[in-house]
Amino acid sequence: MNNKTLIFIPTYNESENVKKIFSEIKSLSLSADILFLDDNSPDGTGAIIDKIIAENKNVFAIHRKGKLGIGSAHKDGINWAYSNNYDVLITMDCDFTHSPEYILDFIKHSEHHDIVIGSRYMDKDSLKTWNLFRKSLTHLGHFLTSTLLGMPYDSSGAFRLYNLNRIPQGVFGLIKSNSYSFFFESLFILNFNKYSVFEFSIQLPSRTYGHSKMSYKDVYKSLKFLVMIYRQKTFNKKKFIYKN
Repeated sequence: MNNKTLIFIPTYNESENVKKIFSEIKSLSLSADILFLDDNSPDGTGAIIDKIIAENKNVFAIHRKGKLGIGSAHKDGINWAYSNNYDVLITMDCDFTHSPEYILDFIKHSEHHDIVIGSRYMDKDSLKTWNLFRKSLTHLGHFLTSTLLGMPYDSSGAFRLYNLNRIPQGVFGLIKSNSYSFFFESLFILNFNKYSVFEFSIQLPSRTYGHSKMSYKDVYKSLKFLVMIYRQKTFNKKKFIYKN
């Protein structure tokens, strides 16, 4: 792998997971760096990350003062990757719903595509360990993003690869959302600007440790934001076009 690669992992209250996920990524023997972004986790996640950094030259961290939104975390991670001249950026969660073993597949598929997505919907059994309510909510979100935004992809997941050497940084500057809406908004903008998207199937277990951080308020805000993008796509699509 010749590309300079960064794996980005945002954290909040992941003290149970952060050392283990780092160890599993390290076991892959990749020539990749890791960037953690912690939003001042009260459970001490940030201190654990700093201990990992002290022992590993390829690990870095952004420490923020508090919870500023998962979308803003990804924006900060993306901007950090561009500022430090990375070619490839892989983003993933820290709770083991995203298995590190798939990282090798992301890299393999990245040779011919600008964005690679780990999809929950290509295999009907991908979500078999999820409870019925969460599974129904996820499938509803997929139906709405597919219908309103015209994208067949898994648009709300964070397990992705971006080829930064093919995507100008300014494209990400078009993204407005700082919350969970970031995921479908960013993919919509990238797809709208003709960057190639590739999906491959992943198994997505229910959260291994801790609890989901997405609240009903986040679901409502995401739905409202989705409708807004649909209206803008219908009546003012020029605002989504990136002009270099």
